[in-house]
Amino acid sequence: MNSTPVVFIHGAWFHALSWEAWADRFTGRGFTVWAPGWPGEPDTVGEARRRPEVLRGLGLDALTDHFGRLTASFDEPPVLIGHSVGGLVVQHLLGHGLGRAAVAVAPVPVADVPPPRPGRAPRWTPTADGDPAVPLSPEEFRDVFANTVGAEESARLYDRYVVPAPRRLLTDLGHDGPAPHPRAVADVRNTARGPLLLISGQEDRVVPDSLTRAAYKLYGDSVAVSDLKQFADRGHTLTVDNGWRAVADHVLDWLAEQGIHGSGADR
Repeated sequence: MNSTPVVFIHGAWFHALSWEAWADRFTGRGFTVWAPGWPGEPDTVGEARRRPEVLRGLGLDALTDHFGRLTASFDEPPVLIGHSVGGLVVQHLLGHGLGRAAVAVAPVPVADVPPPRPGRAPRWTPTADGDPAVPLSPEEFRDVFANTVGAEESARLYDRYVVPAPRRLLTDLGHDGPAPHPRAVADVRNTARGPLLLISGQEDRVVPDSLTRAAYKLYGDSVAVSDLKQFADRGHTLTVDNGWRAVADHVLDWLAEQGIHGSGADR
C-alpha cells in the first residue's frame, strides 16, 4: 500500500532542519516525508550562516515555482504543510489545484489581508554589499519570534535553526515598504480545492492571530473545507518550541478527519 506523501515548507529566518521533529512524527504515522530546503539553501545551519550570499535574489516567484514543481512531480498529490511564508506558499498552491490538502501554520497573510502593524516584525539596515540576506540577532529572535518561551530555550532554538533570510523575498512580502508581490495571493473562492487548515499562535508577534483569523474569513465564500485552530499562549516558534507536539498532533488528527492517513488508506 502506498504511503501518503507530505511536503514541509519552512519560513523566513528558519532552516529546513526546523521540521526535523515533525518529520519523525509524521514518518512514525506512516507518511512519506519531504522537508527540502529552499532553492540553493545550504544543507546545514552553519553553512547557511557562513554563506548568506547563496540565496541572493531568491524571491517569492522562485520559491513558489520551486515547490509547485515539486508538488506536481508526485504520483499522488501530497499534503502541503507550511510555516510562515511557507504557509503562504501552500495556500497559493492549493488554490491552484496542487496538493491533496494544506496546513498553513502562522502563515504570512495573503495580499487581501492588511499587513502587521509597523514595529513588530524584525527590521534591518541595508549594508554596503546590497544586503543579499538579512540576519536576525539572538535578541530580535527572543523578542519577536520566541516571546513565549524562556531565554534558555530561545537561545537553543536560535543556535539550531535560525539563518539569514533573503532580502529579495522579504521585499516581495512587503517588509520594507513596497506593496506585496503579485504571487502573495491565494484563490480563496476555489470550491474544487482540497481541505485547508489555518493555525495561529495567539501571542504571535510576527503574524498576529488577528491576521490569520482575517485570512480564514476570506475563505468563507468557498464550500471547500476551511478550518481554523488557535493555540493560546503560543508565539511564532510554535512549530519548533517545547509545545510543537500539540500542534503536530492536531494536524495529524485533522488530516484523519479529512480521511487522510499515512498508509494512504481512507478509513
